[in-house]
Amino acid sequence: MGPYRNHATDFMLNRTWCFSRSGLFAAALLTLASATPATADETCSSPYLARIEGQEEFVYVWTLGEEGLGDGSDKLVTIDVKPGSPTYGKVIHTHSLGSRNEAHHGGFTDDRRQLWLSGLESSRIFIYDVHTDPAKPKFVKSIDDLVEKSGGALGPHGVYALPGRVLIPCLSNAQDKTGRTALVEYTNDAQYITTHWIPSPRDMRGVENAELADGYGYDARVLPRKNVLLTTSFTGLDNYMTAFPKVAADPEAMKRFGGTMVQWDFHTRQPKKVFAVPGAPLEIRWAWGEKHNYAFTATALTSKIWLFYEDEKGNWQAKEVAHVGDPKGGVIPVDISLSADDKTLFVDSFADGTCRAYDVSNPHHPMLIHENQIGRQLNMVSQSWDGKRLYFSSSLLAKWDKEGTANEQFVKGFTWDGRQLTKKFELDFTELKLGRPHHMLFGSTKVGN
Repeated sequence: MGPYRNHATDFMLNRTWCFSRSGLFAAALLTLASATPATADETCSSPYLARIEGQEEFVYVWTLGEEGLGDGSDKLVTIDVKPGSPTYGKVIHTHSLGSRNEAHHGGFTDDRRQLWLSGLESSRIFIYDVHTDPAKPKFVKSIDDLVEKSGGALGPHGVYALPGRVLIPCLSNAQDKTGRTALVEYTNDAQYITTHWIPSPRDMRGVENAELADGYGYDARVLPRKNVLLTTSFTGLDNYMTAFPKVAADPEAMKRFGGTMVQWDFHTRQPKKVFAVPGAPLEIRWAWGEKHNYAFTATALTSKIWLFYEDEKGNWQAKEVAHVGDPKGGVIPVDISLSADDKTLFVDSFADGTCRAYDVSNPHHPMLIHENQIGRQLNMVSQSWDGKRLYFSSSLLAKWDKEGTANEQFVKGFTWDGRQLTKKFELDFTELKLGRPHHMLFGSTKVGN
């Protein structure tokens, strides 16, 4: 089976929703103009994902196991976030894998029946049923042969829903453990489909600006109505499984970080153009507005906000639009979240533990409007569709987290009133002996179909 090629569906507006169990799907359009305040869900999710109706009820937390803490294994932890619930802000369910895999990111299948979670060190994918009982996700099976099936792609970063299948961007390769890597596709029933290697000096793939290609990968996101797939770049297993102080002290290791973004033809999965974006560009956040043809990313090592946009001639460009802070002073952007109205960009910085909110009504000129130190270290942020709630987690990588008392491991819930963040609950994952909380995703008993 080749790349998905339903052009008519792909060119629907960015708000297209597709629901699939066996490769067949139905689509419905919903633009921001018709969205209601009752609509929730995460703002950074795939446009092909079945949506939550009303407010999120659960936050699923993919959690790294820590030796000597509890059972030491990776876990999927479920937090109750239903307003008025007697267990609001509390852990109501956990499932332990019985192993440590460097739990990292994950994502749902397009029908939202399954949650796929990745292990950066083991290259395993863990699949949960979140449909039968959303409050108590049930482990179904794991994919243990991704490296073999993909032809050597290593370190699955996360999972991104496409119609009837998932896209898995990887971070490394089995040959040299550097950041040269690929995108891998599987069906919703966990059958391998194909591998797309990212343009590199040894395989330039005929792309524009081929001389910039480094082959590195990290995030992958789609703007269907423009037929654009965008990827960013990070580093390989040789770096991310080494203690960061050691990496930072090694000039050769510091050369092994990505500094590119790649524009792809989404329908054909063919790379088209490479852009120089120095300093390890991480998460991609496409704007949701039906005429907003742009996306944001942030660079961890240079502490910049970058804009990827379509110019007046229909060509795609990338440019730096804001300087977040001094990386040497601890301002290291690691995650971003764009509000559903495309007006506010939240930027999490790991070393100083601070979330910064920017007014991006003019995406070419972000304006800082709020700062809040969430904790002594900070990683992920997940934002509700109505823009009223944000959730934060702490762990970056097991060997990159801070040490001693600065190694805070938490999940915190905040409200946002357009001016400031206000904390509503806090969970200490070390005190609870759960591990190091990383990626967060929303769950609900009310999912559209």
